[in-house]
Amino acid sequence: MQPIEKYSIDELNMGNLDFWAEGTDVREGAFKTLRRERPIAYFELPVAELAEISGFDIGEPGVHVLTRYKDIVDASRQPEIFCSGKGATSAFDMPMEMREYFGSMIEMDDPKHKRLRDIVNKAFTVRQVRQIEGYVDSAAREIINTIGPMGEVDFVTECSSRLPLKVICDMMGVPESQYDFVFNASNTILGLGDPEYTQDPDNPMPQLMSAALGLTQLATELAEARLKEPTDDLMSALVNAEVDGQRLATYELGSFFILLLVAGNETTRNAISWGLKALTEYPEQRKDWMANFDEMQRPAVEEIIRYASPVMFMRRTATRDGAMLGDQEFKEGTKFLLYYISGNRDEDVFEDPYNLNLRREPNNHIAFGGPGPHFCLGANLARQEIKVMFKELFQFLPDIEMSGQAEHLQSNFINGIKHLPAKFTPIESAA
Repeated sequence: MQPIEKYSIDELNMGNLDFWAEGTDVREGAFKTLRRERPIAYFELPVAELAEISGFDIGEPGVHVLTRYKDIVDASRQPEIFCSGKGATSAFDMPMEMREYFGSMIEMDDPKHKRLRDIVNKAFTVRQVRQIEGYVDSAAREIINTIGPMGEVDFVTECSSRLPLKVICDMMGVPESQYDFVFNASNTILGLGDPEYTQDPDNPMPQLMSAALGLTQLATELAEARLKEPTDDLMSALVNAEVDGQRLATYELGSFFILLLVAGNETTRNAISWGLKALTEYPEQRKDWMANFDEMQRPAVEEIIRYASPVMFMRRTATRDGAMLGDQEFKEGTKFLLYYISGNRDEDVFEDPYNLNLRREPNNHIAFGGPGPHFCLGANLARQEIKVMFKELFQFLPDIEMSGQAEHLQSNFINGIKHLPAKFTPIESAA
């Protein structure tokens, strides 16, 4: 993967939706140009078009894009100055109710954020963590047994998406009959704007709300069932967890359910997909990892996550006048997009950042977000899923490789691969 600097600094317009339909190499080139020449750059958003599509006031038209590692980390470490509660997952403003509905605690600041995160953390008991490890191992083996006889598959739809989908659904107690619904709803919510997943690009909000309401209804049904008859799944733990005598409210449970299912499915599947693509393009590194799996599994998994950087940005908003980043001062209400994917290519931090290095040490990437209260809650689960999936692939489908062009998601938020043809020597079943 090498960047193509197609645009000069003054030609760049990352606020133009058409920019995000360009190839990933052009996008990487744009970030490289920005890091070198204008690391904190201001762009106007197409506010009239976005307001018409969304149906609500989207706020001030401009955002500042952070592309250097240091600036991203500095903003992440100061949540009291650069907050999440005014919008974290969208470059433009949305009503508070919609932000929290789709983003749950991602869109909150302390103390509300801490209260919700404490309840969720309490649900992740030692017993729950041990169960999760079992979910991952059994789910990965089941996938190998399913695709093994085929010899050729769409790696995304048949493998990389199936592992996190099955794990997160099993954790939450979602029945297998609902897996495809969760998969499609996830594609709708995070793939909005991509023609493959958007039925009506001129009016996408009804489709978005329908997917979210369907997931909320599923959460409500599961929660009611677990209150009557608790089981060992995470939903039972969540509906019964208390911090200072407080439990999750029904609407909080619904929004967290959406967050967990969508984020837990989409991001890990893209890391695994990018992983196979990279291992195909770097056969010597693949050979090294296969020969030294246990020794290399930690740095290799971290490097795949850095290389993929599945969530490209989160937003922060200045809470006061005089907020400082670098040598610049900003006013209250200024919006920032923290482009983690650019920070993970910063030449001042990562040697040879555009090439895969499965033995990269140190590797203080920010693919799970910068340091601070919003560091990804599911980071360890993602690491476990990536490790186990490649361990199973190396053991039972050792010659699996990308066999055609990757088809990328059209998005300024998710660095996604929608389809990835792969081939391998068929097997009857995993031993």
